[in-house]
Amino acid sequence: MQNLLPEELVTLANRVVDANRKAGRRIAVAESCTGGLVAAALTEIAGSSDVFECGFNTYSNDAKQSLLDVSDDLLETFGAVSIAVAWGMARGALEKSGCDVAVAITGVAGPGGGTEKKPVGTVVFAKAEKGKSIDDVVADRHDFGADKSRADIRLQAVLVALELLLPDTSE
Repeated sequence: MQNLLPEELVTLANRVVDANRKAGRRIAVAESCTGGLVAAALTEIAGSSDVFECGFNTYSNDAKQSLLDVSDDLLETFGAVSIAVAWGMARGALEKSGCDVAVAITGVAGPGGGTEKKPVGTVVFAKAEKGKSIDDVVADRHDFGADKSRADIRLQAVLVALELLLPDTSE
């Protein structure tokens, strides 16, 4: 049977599922601009229920607040596409799901919606892990380029998010 998603996503999602199964970790995702594509990639893998607990599709600011407890202050001060909000989303997904690790994605996939400070192609990621200090923020901002299509930006964002879900082998 043919996969619904690009092969590179399925291959990486398979690695994520296998590695987290071996590590005994449950995972959750909080998605905005990717609209559930990380969850879709994970659930494309047979047996993903061994590790994948849930996904939060929080496209609107209201959803980020009501589903993940992202504060209004963070959204107003930094904007939805910020490390602060991505970190809030990841922490909220971790707490709400009870998982071992959660990754959040928020960004501007375009073709509109960009600003000078946050142009189209700007995507922010954060990872929260159970047992890690709240001060141990794992977050990053990527600029995938305003010249890319919406589909390309979202695909690149999903690949980065899946990489973040791989267990740290240096531990």
